[in-house]
Amino acid sequence: MGIKHLWDTNTAIYYLQQQFPPGAEAFIDNILKTELPVFSAITEIELLCWKTATEKELQVLQNFIYDSLVIELEQPIKLKASDIRRNHKIKLPDAIIAATALVYNLTLLTRNISDFEGINEIKLIDPWGQ
Repeated sequence: MGIKHLWDTNTAIYYLQQQFPPGAEAFIDNILKTELPVFSAITEIELLCWKTATEKELQVLQNFIYDSLVIELEQPIKLKASDIRRNHKIKLPDAIIAATALVYNLTLLTRNISDFEGINEIKLIDPWGQ
């Protein structure tokens, strides 16, 4: 089972809320046949801060995190994120997510392609366009 994709926070939320359009759902289902959901420690924090989640949704969320691979904030990611922030107008959480994808050579699954504009070396897929 190889790891090829990093999930942005919005991708995880749409997945958990079952709000993907049919094409995106099929695309994600195909990914999940061969790999676990993988996301940055920043995405984990953002998910845990989900203000509108019910108790049942929080339990689903905790199970999802437990069954996923979370990439911690390691030194190479911190250095790459700081480099991205110096060279691009991007929010720090997005810079960390982008850095995680770059350090691990993963394709970022995100609805918010525009958040990562200008970072030429990053590979992006918008599941909603699939």
